[in-house]
Parts: sequence; C-alpha cells; structure tokens
Amino acid sequence: MSQEIPYGRYEEAYKAIHSALSGLMAPPSGKRITKLAFTWNANGTVNALKAFMGDELLFTVTFSWNADGTLREVART
Repeated sequence: MSQEIPYGRYEEAYKAIHSALSGLMAPPSGKRITKLAFTWNANGTVNALKAFMGDELLFTVTFSWNADGTLREVART
C-alpha cells in the first residue's frame, strides 16, 4: 500500500505508517508472535527483525537504508 500524505500532516503520516507496519507484522493465521530477534548493520541501523512462535520462524522483516541514513524500504519475507 502506498499513500501520499501532504508534508506537515504528521498525525496522518504516523497513522499511515502504523497501519502499514501492523499489516507487515501480523502473524500467519493460527500463529502468534512470542519472540522477536534483531540483527544490526555495522553502522548501528537495524538490518532485520525475525518473528518467532517458540523456535519456529514465522517471518522476517528486512530494512534497507539510503546512503544518507534515511529508511528506504521495509519488506517482509
């Protein structure tokens, strides 16, 4: 989902981000997240977030960064 929010409308932007991330983080049907594990890039930015139910990996969310340090993309695999 891509949604354009006019600059300066922070409340709308935060709601759109929250909604998009909530969808990315939803566990598969019949499963629940019991543990999160993070990996980090050498520069201190988050590389990936792994969601588990016990020892079972449910999904991974990866983060891509621009050269200027801003977040470029969040993807679920």
